[in-house]
Amino acid sequence: MRRFGVGTKFVSMSIAILLVIQSASYLITQRNIDDIVRQQVKEELITVDANWWALMEQRAASLRQSALVLATDFGFRDAVLSGDTETIRSVLDNSSGRIGAAFAALLTVDYKLQASSTDAFTEAGLVGFFQQTASRLAAGGDGYTLIDFDEKLLVTVMVPLNAPVQVGWVMMAFPVTREQVEELVKVSRADLAIIGSTGGVAVSSLPSSTYPALLNLKDGGNAILNGREYVARKSGDRSHSAGLDVYMLRPIDVFVEPFSRVEQALLALAAIAMVLFTLGSFILARRITVPLRKLSKASDQLSAGDYSMALPALRHRDEIGDLSRAFNHMRTSIQSQQDEIRALAFWDRLTGLPNRIQFRDLVTLAINSNTQESGTKQPVTIVMLNLDRFKFVNNVLGYAFGDQLLIAVAERLVSIPGIVRENIARVGGDEFAILLEGVDSNGALPFANLVAQAFEAPMKMQDQTVDISAGIGIASWPSDAGDVDRLLSRAVIAMYVAKNKSTGIQVYNAALDSSSPETLSMLSELRNAVENNELRVYLQPKLHIASGTVSSAEALVRWQHPVRGLVPPMQFIPFAEQTGYIRQMTLWMFEEVARNMQLLNSAGGPLCVSVNLSTRDLLDQDFPDKLEDLMRKHGVATDSFCLEITESAIMDDPDRAEATLNRLSQRGFKLSIDDFGTGYSSLAYLKRLPVNELKIDKSFVMGMDGDESDSLIVKSTIELAHNLGKTVVAEGVENQVITDKLRALSCDEAQGYHLSRPLPLEQFTAWRLKFSETAAAQTATTFQI
Repeated sequence: MRRFGVGTKFVSMSIAILLVIQSASYLITQRNIDDIVRQQVKEELITVDANWWALMEQRAASLRQSALVLATDFGFRDAVLSGDTETIRSVLDNSSGRIGAAFAALLTVDYKLQASSTDAFTEAGLVGFFQQTASRLAAGGDGYTLIDFDEKLLVTVMVPLNAPVQVGWVMMAFPVTREQVEELVKVSRADLAIIGSTGGVAVSSLPSSTYPALLNLKDGGNAILNGREYVARKSGDRSHSAGLDVYMLRPIDVFVEPFSRVEQALLALAAIAMVLFTLGSFILARRITVPLRKLSKASDQLSAGDYSMALPALRHRDEIGDLSRAFNHMRTSIQSQQDEIRALAFWDRLTGLPNRIQFRDLVTLAINSNTQESGTKQPVTIVMLNLDRFKFVNNVLGYAFGDQLLIAVAERLVSIPGIVRENIARVGGDEFAILLEGVDSNGALPFANLVAQAFEAPMKMQDQTVDISAGIGIASWPSDAGDVDRLLSRAVIAMYVAKNKSTGIQVYNAALDSSSPETLSMLSELRNAVENNELRVYLQPKLHIASGTVSSAEALVRWQHPVRGLVPPMQFIPFAEQTGYIRQMTLWMFEEVARNMQLLNSAGGPLCVSVNLSTRDLLDQDFPDKLEDLMRKHGVATDSFCLEITESAIMDDPDRAEATLNRLSQRGFKLSIDDFGTGYSSLAYLKRLPVNELKIDKSFVMGMDGDESDSLIVKSTIELAHNLGKTVVAEGVENQVITDKLRALSCDEAQGYHLSRPLPLEQFTAWRLKFSETAAAQTATTFQI
């Protein structure tokens, strides 16, 4: 029998030793690769989890913005305040349909359903579930949640409805579809499964054949789905999932595949090592272990969330090099996604300006940095502006044109000298804000004037010329507010007062704010003023110039407060308009005058009483019927009243206001345009509306005795009105000189302090009777002469 030689044994022994070493190395490497892969999958699932909630946050932010647009829509708020359920449901249905939402709903302040765009909430059990969702949204800090409802997964948001105090909530829900889930799959190369609160799979990127196995998922465990091994991770964010279990899954074989090629290379190197022996083994070991150590160290940086440092550059043209480049590509992809999310969170994509969130941070930083160690606080001021008639631009010229207009507005604001670009933000649809440091409200007025002047020149875009203006509000810290949120809120209040009063620029003061401590008690007391008989009717007579008689008067309201005394109208009328209580006060005024009409007519003959109407009155479609019922109740003819309207009262909703005025005219009420000559479109309304009378603004009448231009304006207005068959009233008549000039110009009536100040109703009757007797005596004396 032939024996093996030493060389053979040596070779055999060497091969055996080498095989043992290679086998051990192979097993160790395989174990390390398996550990690395599993750890890497778990770490990346954390990133996938963050990406998923970031995607949901983007969806929720878009939906929340739509809800905010709906909540700030004036017509919608007016419908809510007036209880117009059909209009509310129509607006909700249109809004949800326009943005593809599953539903939109209006809730009361205590989360009870008031109206919705769907009838799915009619059953009692569903209403309870609906209220629980609303309560969770109101209590949550981020304002959205995921729920499974009616076999659908919905992103649900809720925003408060303020008018100006909170009167309810607007809830909207957007369906989460499989396509949206697959977006996450494309970006993160991971799968997602959401287990509903009822125990079924709400949505998943995996095939439906895997659903039974998905129901048995455990956090951190493995699952075999369609023959592939997956690592599952349960989302750690439970604040938005509303009882749902959100799992991120990643197949292991995707990550094992690159390492499998490495394993094949190891086997090839083992064959070479049998020939090259120790030298080959050493080279192979270094070729594998050194790059893996570098990648392992780099993976530790990625797992710690540091994506800024580039991975080590490996020049290998094999699987290890591919793995390094894949790691680097993954790092740059995640970094770019984070940058995009950060941009969406803090910048307005249309104008490139900071958005509301970043602007609030800027204001907070400014307040903190301007508080010196000595305790002296340097003022921080916000200039807030809202474009006028921007809604009409969108409606007439389209939203694309509106977007270009917003960009042009941003460019004009940036070009204003003295204002830093970084301190200008777009905080809403057509709202912009400017941060000024080191100046108070008075110091900010020159900047506000520069802003107003920037809009004086028309904007020319796409062969269109657009005249644009804005209501500008100013509020300053610490004089107007002690923190950033109150400062922003009060700047908005001043801005809307500027828009409503057409003042252009308005500096905040507590009297403007119906929610300030100084006015809360007055507002609550005003609600009881009618029931407690604290309101008083004052009448200011109007002189019929041709006959020298008083045949008409203007009714004015005064508040005789039991503690405050006689409260001036400017201290409570604006709050009544803001809260909507002005409608009750208007009806009270009509009824009080109608109730005393017989007494008023008994002193000097029939009297026509003028009453001012507010915006709320004109937008109330039932207002004409209410007035007619009052006239019928007290047996008073409708032509005993003249209804005075201003251009600002019509501008909020011209179509509805015009419809209301036409109905009032058809019922026999006289109509008068108050403050005629001060509005830019008064002539247009004079042509369209069934007006009987023009009331020339006192700013022209009071200047007649010293300014010939004012006299010419008054003369032209009188001639225009008479040519159109309308009468003219001149208010602000302060002396006999003006009265004589008006008589020479054939003005019909005069009103002012020269004739009489406003008088209480009882005193007016006695005054008118005495005036009539005096006028009759003077006439008799004239005839005797």
